[in-house]
Amino acid sequence: MSKKTNVFKKFSRTFWLANSMELFERWAWYGVYMLLANYLTKSTDLGGLGFSQESKAMIMSVGTSILYFLPIITGAIADRYGYKRILLLAFVIYSIGFIAMPYCRSFGSFFSIFIFVAIGGALFKPIITATISKTTDDTTSSIGFGIYYWMVNVGAFIGPLVALHFSKISYTFVFYLSAVFILINIPVLYFYKEPERKSLDISFKKSIVLVFKNIWVAIQDYKFVVFLLIVAGFWSMYYQLFYTLPVFIHQWVDTSLLYDYLEKVFPWLIEKIGSPDRTIAAEYITNIDAMYIILFQILVSTIIMKWKPLTSMVTGFFVCSIGMSLTLFTNNPFFILVSIFIFGLGEMAGSPKITEYIGKIAPKDKIALYMGCAFLPVTLGSFLAGYISGGVYGRMADKVTLLQKDLVLKNISVPELSDSFTQTDLFNKAGELMNMTQQELTNYLWNTYHPNRIWIIILFIGVFASLLLFVYDKFLVRDN
Repeated sequence: MSKKTNVFKKFSRTFWLANSMELFERWAWYGVYMLLANYLTKSTDLGGLGFSQESKAMIMSVGTSILYFLPIITGAIADRYGYKRILLLAFVIYSIGFIAMPYCRSFGSFFSIFIFVAIGGALFKPIITATISKTTDDTTSSIGFGIYYWMVNVGAFIGPLVALHFSKISYTFVFYLSAVFILINIPVLYFYKEPERKSLDISFKKSIVLVFKNIWVAIQDYKFVVFLLIVAGFWSMYYQLFYTLPVFIHQWVDTSLLYDYLEKVFPWLIEKIGSPDRTIAAEYITNIDAMYIILFQILVSTIIMKWKPLTSMVTGFFVCSIGMSLTLFTNNPFFILVSIFIFGLGEMAGSPKITEYIGKIAPKDKIALYMGCAFLPVTLGSFLAGYISGGVYGRMADKVTLLQKDLVLKNISVPELSDSFTQTDLFNKAGELMNMTQQELTNYLWNTYHPNRIWIIILFIGVFASLLLFVYDKFLVRDN
């Protein structure tokens, strides 16, 4: 116990302040991000924007890609102008963006404001990881980054829970609440002592050019490029947790079954998360992935501790693909909860090993250079995830699209969707004309068009990425 206590005493105040800012930032980000897919696509009379699946996917995938690509540049900006100054700028951008979001009702305006918020996140992200790195040493880095990742997941879990509670009043409160938690970081920043930075003897323009030259040098290693492309496949499957699954549950899953069960077993819980219509919001279900990670990450990491990184990733990617595909296989909420657990186990086994592996394969004199490319597969994977969640889901599984298709085939004419004729109006009108209740209409569309077939595509992508990584390990990597 004394050794552990001594390790914790080695961490500086700056280390703990950086982790605190990370906690509040993730709280604010995921409070919006987990709810975003349904907010963008829900019927306007339910507080959503009524966008198509394609529009939703473009907003989320492009924004996420920018968030993970720009740190390559924003890290250099922070090194030149100072961590504290850029953190303040990030918090200002974040808060302005979140406050403005509820007033952006068109595709163009919301797309723009989300990109604006993503830029704030891109300014923030590299500074905190750099601070953690600079405030730890060989004896404390392992537990230091463990604390950091734990903070990330705590914020990712709590943020949506709080946001969902306020979304029952209005989505506007969700955005305002995220702005509040970002603004909490400003007084925290006052006590933040900036770590020592390397003095730059070249101009800012030359430093940016140098960043891209370094990336070009790294991607000359074809084995490294192949690895990054394979990992992009994993991320394209992973991001369905945010882009597709919440929408799928909202459109197709009868969560009243889960509501009734929890009401009998955990009545106190259903008072917190239940809706007046005796259902449970989709995001409560998808958010359980973060809870699984908080509870089981240490156990999983202990089990796979002696595994080779590639073995862990191959296994993790495969398990992840099984879990994510199964979440879209059924409209049974209990089955989905188990499937998310399977997905989470794969995520815990595979995801943390990606960065570790890059650090191991990089030449000793190019470790920082290779690590700078670690987010490139996330960028590419986000774009691919957007295509699946947009065009593919829109054609195969979007409830609104399938109903409109069915009405055309039956020569039933209804008005076009508009502010005066919402998605809710469409479903109510279709139920009336087809003499079905809303649940009967949902069951009819499910049994007729089989929207769950999208699970095959998700499974194929994940298993293919896992298989390619296995082949990569056997035939391209010499030192196993």
